[in-house]
Amino acid sequence: MNLDGVFLPVTTPFDPDTGEPDLDAFAANIRTWCAHSIAGLVVGGSTGEQALLDPDELMALVARAARSRNDGMALIVGTGAESTRATIRLCDLAAGEGADAVLVKPPSYYRGRMSPEAIRRYFVSVADASPIPVILYHVPKFVPVDIVPELAGELVRHDNIAGIKDSSGDIHNLGAVCAAVGEAGSVVVGAGTLLYPGLEIGARGGIVAVGLLATGAACELYRTFRGGRSAEAGRLQERIGPLHKKVVAGTGVPGVKYGLDLLGLVGGLPRPPLLPPTDREREQVAGALERAGLSSGSLQGI
Repeated sequence: MNLDGVFLPVTTPFDPDTGEPDLDAFAANIRTWCAHSIAGLVVGGSTGEQALLDPDELMALVARAARSRNDGMALIVGTGAESTRATIRLCDLAAGEGADAVLVKPPSYYRGRMSPEAIRRYFVSVADASPIPVILYHVPKFVPVDIVPELAGELVRHDNIAGIKDSSGDIHNLGAVCAAVGEAGSVVVGAGTLLYPGLEIGARGGIVAVGLLATGAACELYRTFRGGRSAEAGRLQERIGPLHKKVVAGTGVPGVKYGLDLLGLVGGLPRPPLLPPTDREREQVAGALERAGLSSGSLQGI
């Protein structure tokens, strides 16, 4: 599984009348993003509200994404559940709908019993059974169970574990993960503030929500870095970093979706119990987009 490049953790638009996923709007968004040189899509990640989706809804989104993406573009699906059995079942279903890999977070409801050994056995069992490659998902902001660097380094030696997405937002942890994984697997950055520094210390790519808003800029950052133009990549990081802080980190899924609405895509409202952005958050999102030089139809870059 090639994890080089910029991957977009796509949002899930919901029909305002029925509350069901709006598959046509979802496909239209994907076609817009696919006009850029992204490496792939992540359906059912944190930004896609996977925790609030029914399994049949998630699979309908996967099937539509598989048909809407460009040829050769990777499709990754969030399949982490609380039981090993349920996670394996979702991996099977995602593979059947055209997914190329799965992004799996650790279970956390019984947090006190989730020792490193319990987490190791969980991931090994999932990887043994999954028909497609597994990507570990470390996201302590939402899932308070750590995949420590040493464990990540051990797990990526499994033939069916391709790498790890580190969304800790901690450059020191990211560096430790890169060192532990080495050449045995791929590390991808999960925080838009760390895309450039992450590449500098050994990450292969990024799954970054800020790329939903500044798609061209995120892709250009990756291209210039790989082309040896580090100064240009650094300048692009300086421009997308504040956008991540103010919108992605500052307002979460509701703010990201509102930002998409402002840019001419379909964001819409989040699914309850998530609340719509407040007036202050809407102003914050609009201001961040304006300062980044983004307006309707300007996903090309900043």
